[in-house]
Amino acid sequence: MYDPRMKKLADVLVGYSTEVKEGDTVYVEAFDIPTEMVEVLVERIYQAGGVPLISMKSNRVLRRLYRGATERAMKTIGEVEMEKMRRSDVYIGMRGSHNITEFSDVPEERMALYKKHWWEPVHIRWRVPKTRWVVLRWPTPSMAQQAEMSTEAFEEFYFSTCTMDYSRMSKAMDALKSLMERTDEVVIKGPGTDLRFSIKGIPVVKCDGKLNIPDGEVFTAPVKDSLEGVISFNAPTVYDGKIFTDVKLKFREGRIIEATSSNTDAMNKILDTDEGARYTGEFAIGLNPYITRPMKDILFDEKIAGSIHLTPGNAYEEAFNGNRSSVHWDLVLIQTREWGGGEIYFDGELVRKDGRFVVEELEPLNPENLMG
Repeated sequence: MYDPRMKKLADVLVGYSTEVKEGDTVYVEAFDIPTEMVEVLVERIYQAGGVPLISMKSNRVLRRLYRGATERAMKTIGEVEMEKMRRSDVYIGMRGSHNITEFSDVPEERMALYKKHWWEPVHIRWRVPKTRWVVLRWPTPSMAQQAEMSTEAFEEFYFSTCTMDYSRMSKAMDALKSLMERTDEVVIKGPGTDLRFSIKGIPVVKCDGKLNIPDGEVFTAPVKDSLEGVISFNAPTVYDGKIFTDVKLKFREGRIIEATSSNTDAMNKILDTDEGARYTGEFAIGLNPYITRPMKDILFDEKIAGSIHLTPGNAYEEAFNGNRSSVHWDLVLIQTREWGGGEIYFDGELVRKDGRFVVEELEPLNPENLMG
């Protein structure tokens, strides 16, 4: 007997998120995922007329792979992974690691090889712009612990969040998308934060369950050289298996000129990966009403209702501002009253205060209206 929630999730992934159709090749990359969920996905893909291409991976094995990798080895693996991605119309990526810091002891130079020969060419340059894709986590006891919830309670939260009515959310997002498309200057204020930048002329994208599950954000990108001021992030963040807190960035002419955190040295090494890592590639507003606090998992944390995130590194092609980097690091600032509050202004008009939209056409995006 399969858990019926698995079938409901598979329906969302195959039927709504990626809209698999007759003849599509669907690459399912499953990291530490129960075989039952992969079986359900395979059946649902066949029902839609697709061809499933399955790769089941283990983060413990990948740790060994990364730690011992030579440039030749990682280049070879990257070429094989690229061939699979090139042959795919759809990508579904599911991760269920029991340890979010599994890669914390992989030497930085080895992780750099992975990014250069596997992650960046296969995912950043090909998968993101050239396939219909969706990525998600799988609920594990370690995720429940991160969220400070029991395993059973977290599973209920996970499935209710991941299978919510995304079509309803999508319609409510239209007004925010339209407003952002008309906006030039954005100002963000809050404790330790006074930042301004332009989004003029940059496309605006709704994230309504088509790319990430769970979903719930509207994103664009700052004009590359427009950021001025300082921003203090209050959500913890994980990058390359390392946890960072109290992140604070200072910008001048779009470039991060000062970065501090609980691990300032490690953070600046990441930001020095390449020239683009000290510029930003994304600005987004989080909207998912079921997600209200961070759990050190960016696919959840960047969707927190009442949050924004700003991203050092690579810009997505859909909202491209000219910045390219092997880094893409979403940093989250929660602006609800419980987290210190804050305001967002578009061209001088207050649009959100303490995490709640105050403009009439945006009120349908407040949590109680999305949850219905």
